[in-house]
This record gives sequence, structure tokens and C-alpha cells, in this order.
Amino acid sequence: MPRWAAAVGRWGWRLPALLLEITFELPDNAKQRFYEDIAPGTACALEFQVITGGHYDVDCRLEDPDGKVLYKEMKTRYDSFTFTASKNGTYRFCFCNEFSTFTHKTMYLDFQVGEDPPLFPSENRVSALTQVESVSIHEALKSVTDYQTHVRLREAQGQSRAEDLNTRVAYWSVEEALVLLVVSIGQVFLLKSFFSDKRTTTTRVGS
Repeated sequence: MPRWAAAVGRWGWRLPALLLEITFELPDNAKQRFYEDIAPGTACALEFQVITGGHYDVDCRLEDPDGKVLYKEMKTRYDSFTFTASKNGTYRFCFCNEFSTFTHKTMYLDFQVGEDPPLFPSENRVSALTQVESVSIHEALKSVTDYQTHVRLREAQGQSRAEDLNTRVAYWSVEEALVLLVVSIGQVFLLKSFFSDKRTTTTRVGS
């Protein structure tokens, strides 16, 4: 069975073998690494997206068991990558947010290893569904699931953008109110100085 593991500093944790789709937190100035044991000839697909945080970008890097870089993207918001394992061993991929000093981010990850399991794994008897029909239904269901996942991600990202915009508008309103208050007080003191009595002192210098 494939092995999933993740470790970043003291945030070490292990994922169940069947959990291939996750959402995780990526703190500022941090890395999140994942490891997967893959047999040669296995088809794999990696898909990720930044849901919330900063400019919605992250660094991603994928290496084979020998440390050869198979995929590398810098400051990207989302992407997908497919490959076929050529060597037996542990493949490593890392998400990096070290370029961000203050921004905490939320990541979505979908990593598929090998072919999808059959729609009816225990179906050995004659069925009303032919093999072609079974495969078609399976592909249709997978497409629906992927579409629902992407819709949820876009919804979460849109909500995050709306909340960020609302926060910026609130800060701008407060700053604008403070500027108006300072200007109003300054005008009051300026007008008051126009109507105040000014005493002129004359000094006579005798010879």
C-alpha cells in the first residue's frame, strides 16, 4: 500500500493511505513536505491551488528518489502536473511559503497515484452493465466530483477575497475619517486665529 507522510519542523504528521485529497495550512516562512513511495511505471497526477492568503501564490517542487527535479514552479497560484514514475522509491514534493513574511495561506492538494479503483470491485457475475458502460459511468462520476471540488475551491477563494476587500475598505474608511477630523480641527484653529486680537509692541530706541 502507498505511504503518505508529511513533515515540516515540528508539524510532523502522517496521512492515511486512502487520503489523496487534502486541505492544509501553510504558515508564513514555512515549508510543507510530502513523501510518497511509488513503484516504477505508475502514473501519477499532482494538482494544487492556493485558496486563501496574500497574493494566492506558492512555490512548488517535485523530486524523484535520486533528487532529480521533475517539476518546479515559483510563486504560482494553481497548477497541475502528471508524470509516470521511472524509478522505485520515495518521491518528494514540497510547498514553500518562505518568501512571505507575514501571510498565512491555505492550500488544496490532490495527488493521485495509479489508476482509479474499479466502479464495482466485487462484481464478478453477469451484470446489466457492460464494461464500457461501467467505465463511462465511472469517468462521468469522477468528472462531476472534480467539478464540484473546483466549484468549492472557487467559492472559498471568492469568499476570502471578499473578506479581504471588506477589511481594506473598513481600514480606508477609518483612515479617511481621521484625515477629515484632523483637517476640520486645523480649519477651526485657522479661522480662530483670523479673529483673535493681535497686540503690537513698539519699542522706541533713544539716542
